[in-house]
Amino acid sequence: MSNVEILEAIQTIIRDVFDDEKIVVNENTHAGDIEDWDSLSNIRLTMAIEKHFAVKFGFKELQGMKNVGDMIEIIEGKLRNDMK
Repeated sequence: MSNVEILEAIQTIIRDVFDDEKIVVNENTHAGDIEDWDSLSNIRLTMAIEKHFAVKFGFKELQGMKNVGDMIEIIEGKLRNDMK
């Protein structure tokens, strides 16, 4: 799965979690860019992303994610490792 495909999936998930089809994300998008992105929605978003990609984020990974680009990088690594 390419970075673009992962980004598109994340955007769809974010739109669903925040119930806003107008949200557009890129690799630099972070919690402060989306009005309703608080700690509770962050948990819902994380769970939805984990479910969609069939991955599990570790605590340190979650703490290290500063933007969507970081999230894509971690997901891509997990998917690549699953293929081995």
